Amino acid sequence: MFLILPFGVMGGYVIVALAYLYAQAGIPVAQVAALVAVSVVPHTWKFFWAPLVDATFSRKKWYLMANVVSAIGILATGFVPVKAASLPSLSAVILVSNFAVTFLGMATDSLMAYATPAELKGRASGWFQAGNLGGMGIGGGLGLWLAQHLPAQWMACAILAGACLLCCFGLAFLPEPESTIREATLRRTFVNLFQDVWSVARSRRGFVALFLCFLPIGSGAASNLWSAVAGDWHATADTVALVTGVLGGVLSGLGCLLGGWICDRMDRKAGYVFYGVLQAVCAVGMAFAPRTQAMFILWTCLYAVITGLTYAGFTAFVLEAIGTGAAATKYNLFASLSNAPIYYMTLVDGWAYARRGGAGMLNTEAAICLLGMMLFVALAAAVNRLKPATAPAGGLGSR
Repeated sequence: MFLILPFGVMGGYVIVALAYLYAQAGIPVAQVAALVAVSVVPHTWKFFWAPLVDATFSRKKWYLMANVVSAIGILATGFVPVKAASLPSLSAVILVSNFAVTFLGMATDSLMAYATPAELKGRASGWFQAGNLGGMGIGGGLGLWLAQHLPAQWMACAILAGACLLCCFGLAFLPEPESTIREATLRRTFVNLFQDVWSVARSRRGFVALFLCFLPIGSGAASNLWSAVAGDWHATADTVALVTGVLGGVLSGLGCLLGGWICDRMDRKAGYVFYGVLQAVCAVGMAFAPRTQAMFILWTCLYAVITGLTYAGFTAFVLEAIGTGAAATKYNLFASLSNAPIYYMTLVDGWAYARRGGAGMLNTEAAICLLGMMLFVALAAAVNRLKPATAPAGGLGSR
């Protein structure tokens, strides 16, 4: 939980704090949505550089290097003026910082995959995602509050960056796992790595899980724009900081713990799909609720709890599918695909808001989520009929 906090802080600061500050400075919502989408780009493609974590250096060394670079990136955003002309330079800083923080996430993913027994994968996923989403609450809520109340924005960024660096102390409480794919030569290591990845992708469990990642089920994309659309519900800056920040982080963290606990007691993929349906229902409810600050608080808090369920469900079924072996590469293959719907649904939500307002945005997200659910049910049924069962995908480490 503590090791993944900086990963969440980076996302929360962009999605909540920077999005609100730039929206309040008169930047159109569509441009704010594009800025948020830039931060998601490295997480969509990170699978391509994940093998570096499995094949080189130790997980702890990767974590330390990534934490330092991403913390510098958070600090750098504090020196960029809040105006439209700053968007290109700010986008570049956000892109580089999020590229760096992907390595931090990969190191944590691998440490978790090796340390977690099969019967605890759901609960471990819950704590992991509680740290991720809790970090988003800290980066977003605390970051926005500090930016609003301190004399200069860079001070808020310095506090967040320092907090991220402190998380490195968590490494002292975990052993460095012995890799099951590394050999004397880098070439042979990569051969083992790609054989391990292929063994997961070709299994029935792995194939269905990969397809599920790409679907717009439980993406939680609307939460990326709460701070930008809060004015429609007459929500103040302090309210936005509270419900999409600290309170939202706590509630989503509780949702993660609950979702992980449930996933250890049912089919983990089915649990994830069920959580996505709950999120769609929540979006529709908010779309038809009165436009008041109280309703904004109620529905965004409920959405945060359900987002916690979906994030824990995602990590649970991925841990189940990947085993150990090239854990960072395999986990991030799934995570890259799962970030694709967050990216395109954030853009879709921004587009829908510009044309149909808040209700149109929420109803559009719900409709696309339900369509994704139907596609998954149809594919899972087809695969169960046509593809022969295989042994659970455990990777080279489980053989």
